[in-house]
Amino acid sequence: MSRVVVLGAGVSGHTAAAFARKWLDKGDTVTVVSPKDYYNWIPSNIWVGVGLMREDQVTFPLKPVYARHGIEFVHGAALAIHPEGDREDATPYVMVAPTEGASAAHVKVPYDYLINATGPQLRFDKTPGLGPDGHSYSVCTQDHATHAAHGLAESVERMKRGEQQTFVVGVGHGTCTCEGAAFEYIVNLEFELRQRGVRDKAKVVWLTNEYELGDFGMGGMHFNTGGYITPSSLFNESLFAERGIDWISRAHPREVERGRVHYETLDGAVREQDFDFAMLLPPFTGVGLTGVDRDGGDITARLFQPNGFMKVDADYTAKPYEEWRASDWPSTYQSPAYANIFAVGIAFAPPHAISRPYTAPSGAAIAPAPPRTGMPSAIIGKTVARTVVDQIQGRTGPMHTASMAKMGAACVASAGANPFTGTAASMVVYPIVPDFERYPEYGRDIERTFGEIGLAGHWIKILLHHLFLHKARLRPGWTLIPE
Repeated sequence: MSRVVVLGAGVSGHTAAAFARKWLDKGDTVTVVSPKDYYNWIPSNIWVGVGLMREDQVTFPLKPVYARHGIEFVHGAALAIHPEGDREDATPYVMVAPTEGASAAHVKVPYDYLINATGPQLRFDKTPGLGPDGHSYSVCTQDHATHAAHGLAESVERMKRGEQQTFVVGVGHGTCTCEGAAFEYIVNLEFELRQRGVRDKAKVVWLTNEYELGDFGMGGMHFNTGGYITPSSLFNESLFAERGIDWISRAHPREVERGRVHYETLDGAVREQDFDFAMLLPPFTGVGLTGVDRDGGDITARLFQPNGFMKVDADYTAKPYEEWRASDWPSTYQSPAYANIFAVGIAFAPPHAISRPYTAPSGAAIAPAPPRTGMPSAIIGKTVARTVVDQIQGRTGPMHTASMAKMGAACVASAGANPFTGTAASMVVYPIVPDFERYPEYGRDIERTFGEIGLAGHWIKILLHHLFLHKARLRPGWTLIPE
């Protein structure tokens, strides 16, 4: 009997656990450890954040799903990985703090194979005043999104009374990732202001750390649309211009006060932007897992990068941007320190950013971190599950791979939710990490990288919402729905 333990129940962890359970023999166990006992389909938090969906439409409880499919569930937060066991027992284990009952004793969860899918820690604290406990909103979780929806509703009521309102949407720190989520939010917010008849009372501002619009932490893209090659910067600028959205780029928010964000730009200027409503995403780090050897010594640095994300089979050698290669990126997601440990989704440490790094005169980094969410996250989770199952079942062939430098991704970004007038930007990019050795001109295969916007994309987005929640609930036919 083998024990597979998955830390985290987000897209990558839930996917890994579901496929591992499906493929393993009945005598093997799959255990999920998560501080949250529900699943949140995060892409649809955007619609919660503008008041078009409720929290219960983007979440569901995990325990009944896992019980039905024979997956064990531990409701708690992983604290430390003990890959060598301890002096009494050499069995590897994870120390877990139970979520229910603050005084409950920590428990050991033993494993033969460990898949770290803990995702990110939301570091609102990196910018004073940032976040729901400060002076801005977020859509990172379903409750954050509900809070944002209430704030938006209040602003709409003020505009209906004749007041002007300024909306600032974007990033809350110079190293943020997930610009795509903020992009979806700002275009949906602007659409809703038009739908509610108050657009003339609103100023809408995009605040971003991107060097050029449309970077999205991927170094930008070039789309092949109808035979014409269009840079994503022009695609994004045109979309914003059509909707009357102003933008501030190359920015690092330094502090968020009530009604005002202070930021600096790459040219060294320090400026302010007033607002009535601000939705600013936080930077991410690892969740703070530590590593402990058999004698109780700290081996965190052996397992993790300084940012808290887990080291895998990537090239972490420090090198200038001009020497970055697609081959630096991991393919098996196996820990170089312990062969039975893997990291998937946001939990793995990227070797470097995808976008060119920039630094302000003050020393502040102003460049998007690489995205590792959505489709790539699920593919990586499934791939690692396949590798683990093969090893348990004695198949000795090469490990399965899912390099983001050899993987394409499709993204449908909502730009307004309405069955007749809504739109969505549909984009496909291959590969995710540009490879200028294979594709010298653009870094990507221009025949397989394209984007367009229209009503059809909105219907696809709605369909994907229901399909992926069906898949996540592990309902009949779930394996037929692609990642």
